[in-house]
Amino acid sequence: MRVLAALLCTTLIATAAQAAAPEPVAGSGGMVVSAQHLASDVGADILRKGGNAVDAAVAVGYALAVVYPQAGNIGGGGFMTLRLADGRTTFLDFREKAPQAATATMYQDAAGKIVPGLSTDSWKAVGVPGTVMGLEAARVRYGTMSRAVLMAPAIRLARDGFVLGQGDAGVMALESAGLARDPAARAIFLPRGKALTKGDRLVQADLAATLTAIGDQGPDALYRGSIGAAIAAASQAGGGLITREDFSRYQVRELKPIECDYRGYHVISAPPPSSGGVAICETLNILQGYDLAAMGFHSAAEVHVMTEALRRVYVDRNNKLGDPDFVSNPVAQLTDPAYAAKLRAQIDPERATPSSTLGPPQAPTEGRNTTQYDVLDAQGNAVSVTYTLNDWFGAHRVAGRTGIVMNNEMDDFTSLVGAPNMFGLIQGANNAIAPGKTPLSSMSPTILTKDGKVALIIGSPGGSRIITITLEAILNMIDHGMDVQEAIDAPRLHHQWLPDVIYLEPFALSADTRRLLEGRGYAFKDDELWGIAEGIVTGAPTLKPPTADGQGRVLSLGLPVLAGATMFGGHDVRDGAGSVAPVN
Repeated sequence: MRVLAALLCTTLIATAAQAAAPEPVAGSGGMVVSAQHLASDVGADILRKGGNAVDAAVAVGYALAVVYPQAGNIGGGGFMTLRLADGRTTFLDFREKAPQAATATMYQDAAGKIVPGLSTDSWKAVGVPGTVMGLEAARVRYGTMSRAVLMAPAIRLARDGFVLGQGDAGVMALESAGLARDPAARAIFLPRGKALTKGDRLVQADLAATLTAIGDQGPDALYRGSIGAAIAAASQAGGGLITREDFSRYQVRELKPIECDYRGYHVISAPPPSSGGVAICETLNILQGYDLAAMGFHSAAEVHVMTEALRRVYVDRNNKLGDPDFVSNPVAQLTDPAYAAKLRAQIDPERATPSSTLGPPQAPTEGRNTTQYDVLDAQGNAVSVTYTLNDWFGAHRVAGRTGIVMNNEMDDFTSLVGAPNMFGLIQGANNAIAPGKTPLSSMSPTILTKDGKVALIIGSPGGSRIITITLEAILNMIDHGMDVQEAIDAPRLHHQWLPDVIYLEPFALSADTRRLLEGRGYAFKDDELWGIAEGIVTGAPTLKPPTADGQGRVLSLGLPVLAGATMFGGHDVRDGAGSVAPVN
């Protein structure tokens, strides 16, 4: 399979993605891709022991809470998209919720202005976490193994510790000032008064005790027991709002995924309270009317239509979506190909549309420091998970002796209509704070199928850029014939309506292409690398093994067949993060 994949790679692919991209990692009995190698290994070991993809996903989720504490969590929340071997699809929402004492104006002063830092760096920034209940719901409903077996690796890693690599230590050093302000966080991550470094062992005894209690008692240990009581006490002592009642009221929602079709592939993604699936399908519906393969990767023509599509999609995303228990989401309208055709007809073929002419002056904000992991087993069960603390280490607060790093997810609400959040997103009233409400998210755990079989599992962290990161990986594979690793590593661009600028990763555009687009009315902002995407593809490392004509266009279509097929994992290698664990 590797030899065949190598023969299928063309100059088009090699020039589209970064030349340094390694080959995708191959496996035949299952695949786990996550942001940390120890967590990926935990998941792969569960598959080897006979667990299914859901079992492995639960084990990885708990392991990441230990070995990737900057984003892996039991003090946050997230989403899980599932496509089971029998063809069923479902979605678990275990995102954080606002405490019952939360109000729409809780981050504003007496003059109605935002109080800086209150929604990001205080106990009032903390939402009621859902990860533990979400992982247990997945295990009970769709897993096959006991909670004790799935949690044992995480407990061991917390109790015995693990040796930090450069990536692990680098994030802790970056966030050391914030962690140092909280005594409980400081004791764990700066035990000698300074950040741990590469080669040090991180031991989390309190977290090991917490995980052991959850393993023994189940979610009740947190939502009705001593762990939740300790978090509530720490919150109240720190001026926060979370109470024991908030924990007892928490429920996981099981929802119908957003589904659509793109060039012969079926897309399964996250529904509200995520905006991800709606935005991805709405964008794909618009782009379906253009021949992106003929335009070429990140050509002026492709960037133009992609940006104009995203500009319009983010107007809808920021103003029309919210928690489905609180607002009516026009999902059917936004994902209707006829609606996409109307938006497509508004796009000037040559000129940029000023964002100021579209929609009300409201846009969104969202933390980028989430984490994505994917699991595929040999039977064809596929799981895509994105979960988060919002910012790196969330609110930089640990709840007493629980060892749990707490989220700052409340910043994802609209603190003040028209005011940008930490990611520059300006959002509307649909995402206003309310008791028990879930903030709108961009997390987009996504699965693609072809001819009834899993073809691709994809997702990424990145705040409001998650949508475009995930979208571009899909386009790179379907329209440009890249393999999964190249599709993830290819430099990205992003437009979110407001501010009216195209953000660029390094090398995203050639100088000539940039000049052409500036002539069309576009403005640019050069940025650092963002997102740590993770993906798994089946059958071959590319979705479309390319047979090129004279113009380099992809003509033939690869049909992934899971039974007996090789699986290929890809992860974002540009910042040294990510890990693929194959099962053979």
